[in-house]
Amino acid sequence: MKIPHRPLLVLHAHARFRDRVRSAVRGDYEFKAVADWHTLNQALRDSPPSAVVIVDPYFDSGRDQVSPGLRSLMADFPSVPVLAALEVGPDDADALVRIGGHGVCDIVSIGHDDTAAALRHRLGKAECRPLKLLIADILPMDLGGRARAIVDAATRVVSGGGDGSDLAKRLGVSRRTLLRWSEVAGLPPPRRLLAWMRILLAAELLDDPGRSVLGVAQACGYSSDSGLRRVTMKFVGLTPTELRARGAFAGATKRFLQELERCHHRPRRASHAA
Repeated sequence: MKIPHRPLLVLHAHARFRDRVRSAVRGDYEFKAVADWHTLNQALRDSPPSAVVIVDPYFDSGRDQVSPGLRSLMADFPSVPVLAALEVGPDDADALVRIGGHGVCDIVSIGHDDTAAALRHRLGKAECRPLKLLIADILPMDLGGRARAIVDAATRVVSGGGDGSDLAKRLGVSRRTLLRWSEVAGLPPPRRLLAWMRILLAAELLDDPGRSVLGVAQACGYSSDSGLRRVTMKFVGLTPTELRARGAFAGATKRFLQELERCHHRPRRASHAA
C-alpha cells in the first residue's frame, strides 16, 4: 500500500516566498499554491495524511488579528501539520505567542528562515508531528529507547505510505534484524506494528470533523471505506463510524496498548543486537 505523494499546500500572498518554497521542496513534495482558506480546506479533505500546510496567519485579515480562517483550519484539521510564515520583527513577540496558541507546529520567519535548507529542515520536523506527539504521549513509561525509536520510525513510514522494507531502511537494518529487534523490544512484529500505526493514523483522521470516512480511507491508502472497515473490525472490533462516535483515537489506542502489554509479557529470546 503506497500513498503516492506528499502534498505541500501553501496559502500565502507573497509570490517570492511561494517561489522559494517551490524551489526548496522540488522532488520532495507536490507543491500546490491555493488561493484562499476555502480552497485550502477543500484540498485537505482529499489529501493523504502526509500533507503539510504553510499559511500566512494573517491572510485576508490584518496584522492586528489572526485570520479566522486559521482558527477554522486548526479546528477542522487538527491532525495536519501547519506552519505559519510571516515577517517577524523585534516587536512581534506577543504576536508569535498568539499564533502559536492556535496550534501551529512551527513559525517560518520570512527573510530569515526561508532559505532552501531551513525550509526543508522545518518541513522535515513538521512531518507527522501531530500523530508522533499523540503516540509518544500514550506509550508506556517503561517502554525502552529502542522500542520508542522503532515506533517513531513506523509512524513516519506509515504517514508516507511505506511498508516493512521502508521501515527497515529508515532504521538502517535488515528486515530480519528488525524482526529480532521488535521481539526483544516487546513490540508486535513489524508488519503488525505498521498495521497498528496505520489504524492509529486513520483514527486520528477520523477525529477530524472535516474529513469523511471515505476521505479518511482514501487518505490512508484504501480504495474505498470498506477496506478501512475490514481493518478496524479486525483490530478494534468496531467500524470506522462506530469508532468515530466513541472517540476514534482514544478507542484505538486502548486496544493498541492492550496488545503492547501482551507483547511485553511474552517470552523473549536473547539477542546480541539488544
